Amino acid sequence: MRKQTTFLQSWKIGMFLALRELKKANKWTTLLIISVMILTFLNLIVISGVLVGLIEGATEANRDRYTSDIIISTPIKKNYIEHSVELVDFLKTYPGVALYSARYSEGGRIETNYKRRTRLTDEPDQAGVNIAGIDPVAEDKLTGISKYIIEGEYLSPDDTDSVIIGANILFKYTPIESPGFQTLKDVEIGSKVRMVVNGLTREVTVKGIAKGKVDSMDMRVLMVDSHFRKLIGRTDFNVDEISVKVAPGYTPESVQSVLIGQGFDKYARIQTWEEAQPKFLQDIKLTFGLLGNVIGTIGLAVACITIFIIIFVNAITRRRYIGILKGIGIRKSVIEISYMIQSIVYAGVGILLGMAIVFLLLKPYIAAHPINFPFSDGILVATPLGTAIRGIVLLVATMIAGYIPARIVVKQNTLDAILGR
Repeated sequence: MRKQTTFLQSWKIGMFLALRELKKANKWTTLLIISVMILTFLNLIVISGVLVGLIEGATEANRDRYTSDIIISTPIKKNYIEHSVELVDFLKTYPGVALYSARYSEGGRIETNYKRRTRLTDEPDQAGVNIAGIDPVAEDKLTGISKYIIEGEYLSPDDTDSVIIGANILFKYTPIESPGFQTLKDVEIGSKVRMVVNGLTREVTVKGIAKGKVDSMDMRVLMVDSHFRKLIGRTDFNVDEISVKVAPGYTPESVQSVLIGQGFDKYARIQTWEEAQPKFLQDIKLTFGLLGNVIGTIGLAVACITIFIIIFVNAITRRRYIGILKGIGIRKSVIEISYMIQSIVYAGVGILLGMAIVFLLLKPYIAAHPINFPFSDGILVATPLGTAIRGIVLLVATMIAGYIPARIVVKQNTLDAILGR
């Protein structure tokens, strides 16, 4: 009981001395220290948050503009989803499905200079592409693709020989020339191009160019499904993929379980949007998170060194004052506690202001105005729990950085400290 009383008294006296020192401190010095704490906290949160948010933006874009909540695709060693009509009829009536878009998909190529070639030996201007047949109305309701038409117009249901070309297929938007990646030159709105699929050739007109920072949009050629189905000779209405958006109150996992329970997994691969995410996105997300933590750790070390220097210099310049405190009977632990409390106050104010900046300013602003990276719309990923953990780490590290120099100075001989020796 006595030890507990002594401990509480030490903290009370230490608190009194700390507050007294803080009131007497130079305002500009205090402002500088708090600014360092704010910047260090932001470095811990924002750098890793933006790096992770870069990939998170790509992941969300892939979900919003391609897979939706569930993607139903052609199983391995099959050419299409068998019994597609029965599956689509079930999706129409099941209350857990809000929207869906069924697509036909075939590999092919696009040629642009076929009319200008004077000799058969001339190298054709062509690119291998994935060609998809879509219902323009259903696709736009699900993915909002019309918002990502950067040139020209979106498809209408009565378009017969019009296509939308993804921006990454065109040299104008992706200026890359390599044997493994071909792009098309001299393609504008209204250009005639030749589409070759399954050995069949058809001349089509470029009606629009899409750029949604998702390969399924930017690397595809889109055509109205009814005309594309005739081109590929698909008379049985079996599609190649279906993206499904679940209704409010349902989860992707619950709807997936229902579809599997109905036996549709025998004819199709049924995945949630998370399961369908490319592995390289998950790997990059993990890598960027680690990189952000490394950068944040360096900033944390800099802040600790700064606090150490400030407290050490402050303690050295006040050796005589510390010696007098010891001479009148103030315990060493009380003086050490007072400097620890000063460090805690500096860090605490900096962390609180930093949290306000993150959650009241930066995160809402970046959510409304995503960072325009070349391959994604980056967001700031910062959760209250993760932010609180980083704040606690900074607080503890700062407290230790304030304790060590105080401990070094307090251990000096009392008489030498009073006499300034």
